[in-house]
Amino acid sequence: MPKLDHLRPSGLHHNPAYSHVVTATGARTIYISGQVSTDEEGRIVGEGDIAAQTTQVMQNLGLALKAAGASYSNIVKITTFVVNYKPELRPIIGKARSAFFESMEPPASTLVGVSALAAPEWLIEIEAVAVAD
Repeated sequence: MPKLDHLRPSGLHHNPAYSHVVTATGARTIYISGQVSTDEEGRIVGEGDIAAQTTQVMQNLGLALKAAGASYSNIVKITTFVVNYKPELRPIIGKARSAFFESMEPPASTLVGVSALAAPEWLIEIEAVAVAD
């Protein structure tokens, strides 16, 4: 089993939504491409709805993790790309995303506002790095 340490460095604000630093030892690294809000057939899920799209993206991440023999608890870093980001979107995205990290330390996280993603109907894309045995 990999050993993950979620550090709370002195001098940095403690935010329960993410960890500032995560260290991993004794593990293999899994890199997951940015996931978007599509179903298995490639159809958009939650068009125009950032909360619904975030939920679908997180479910897609779960499928990718499962294929690699991992779970959400193995994620050490996520990067979230949001089209036309505004600060009022953060609580909506956070609420949808946090449901997948309940009862565990959240991963390190970066949120990036972008002007567009690869398809115009996509509002959010999340990539992840995980570690597992």
